[in-house]
Amino acid sequence: MKKNAVWMLLLLSILVLAGCGVADETGEKKEEKTESSQKTALNWPVEDFRYTDHEGNKFGLSDLKGKIWIADFIFTNCNTICPPMTANMEKVQSELKESGLDVQFVSFSIDPERDTPEVLTKFAKQHHANLSNWHFLTGYPFDDIQDLAESSFRMKIQKDPDSDQVIHGSSFYLIDSSGKVVYQYNGMKPDVQEIIQDVQSLQKEG
Repeated sequence: MKKNAVWMLLLLSILVLAGCGVADETGEKKEEKTESSQKTALNWPVEDFRYTDHEGNKFGLSDLKGKIWIADFIFTNCNTICPPMTANMEKVQSELKESGLDVQFVSFSIDPERDTPEVLTKFAKQHHANLSNWHFLTGYPFDDIQDLAESSFRMKIQKDPDSDQVIHGSSFYLIDSSGKVVYQYNGMKPDVQEIIQDVQSLQKEG
């Protein structure tokens, strides 16, 4: 009786291990989980805005109507995260173009007093930005962009009282054609393939 119980335990152990081995080797279970799990869209409506771009032209939400776009918040005098963020955004821009995806890019300056259109153009060229579909915006009081960042993008920005720097987050935001923020990414280390897939999904949805 005791011997039979031992054999039963051994048999059960073998079956369990075999089951795990199949799942690990084929990856079928993991694949099914990935396919069935859906990202949750943020669905944050972007408030209307109309500012001045790097060319000195008026540019706003109405110009982005029906278009997919990616936004971030930077300033040219930034001595920490803004240069790498802009370099990463340029990489995203290049990869999306190579993938044949039509996406607009918007960088909001959070130091509008210093960041004139001329200063923004120089900064953009230094970072090899393709300005055909990338707009660097300025021409508003600091309070205005502070309000827009918080109300539409859930980002807090504030001036550093001890320096000429502005404290802000490093996120990239993907906005759909209806003007809603759907996804948020780490601008310091964006997953470009994830962004490409998300844009493709939005285009399929129309």
